[in-house]
Amino acid sequence: MEATTSLTRGDAVAAMLRIHFLQQWFGLSDPAMEEALFEVPLYREFVGLDTWDRPLPDETTILRFRHLLEKHKLAEQILVVVNDLLRDKGLMLRAGTAVDATLISAPSSTKNRSGERDPEMHQTKKGNQWYFGMKAHIGVDADSGLVHTVRGTAANVNDVVEGNALLHGDEKDAFGDAGYQGVDKRPDACEDVNWHVAMKPGKRKVLDLSDPLQALTDRIERIKASIRAKVEHPFRILKRQFGYTKVRYRGLAKNTAQITTLFALGNLWMVRGQLQGAKA
Repeated sequence: MEATTSLTRGDAVAAMLRIHFLQQWFGLSDPAMEEALFEVPLYREFVGLDTWDRPLPDETTILRFRHLLEKHKLAEQILVVVNDLLRDKGLMLRAGTAVDATLISAPSSTKNRSGERDPEMHQTKKGNQWYFGMKAHIGVDADSGLVHTVRGTAANVNDVVEGNALLHGDEKDAFGDAGYQGVDKRPDACEDVNWHVAMKPGKRKVLDLSDPLQALTDRIERIKASIRAKVEHPFRILKRQFGYTKVRYRGLAKNTAQITTLFALGNLWMVRGQLQGAKA
């Protein structure tokens, strides 16, 4: 990190990490991030490089720092540190988990160095529409909706395959939509977890609500749906608040690292009010 030689090593790492976060928040490429640091005083103030004696990192330094994070799989550690902080403040419980997945599109163009589409991305059909890209699978705290586990796969991987991998291990109950039918019978299922999976839409549709027992079944499905709804909020933040609707890099590892960082930042965004109140 030659561009921050006037800083101590700890300050330099902190500055580069803040730059990395800015890059994720605003969806900036490495060259765009370098340019933004020169043009936006607020960015320089945020990263602590707003004095004349502290040179700004160029795009190569920003790229190398991102690769360093990827090499040592530090995105997962960022998520762990954020969640440890939130749990210590009483903002995250560990009694239950809701799981879900969302599709993230990848460029289908072959206009790249190899002349091929990303081989780690795949095509899948949802409804009547085909998608090419990856899936972001998440496990969230059933009470707060904060993300605690992130996994990235090709788009054609069924949700149920990743279901048990999205649990942190301390929960007693887990919730999933109808796509997770059979998750409790898979080889990696934990005997100590009670799965509450949604009834298939076709079966629920034909329930006779005039029958007390079937009406109770429908009410239970509504309760389960209200708990599962917590998992939609992080996806909205990812795609609407941070504008992340398409993968930026080639390969699952790099893109999974990016979305993991974004979910960690999204957790902070969701509880920003409580954190600011606690600080005050």
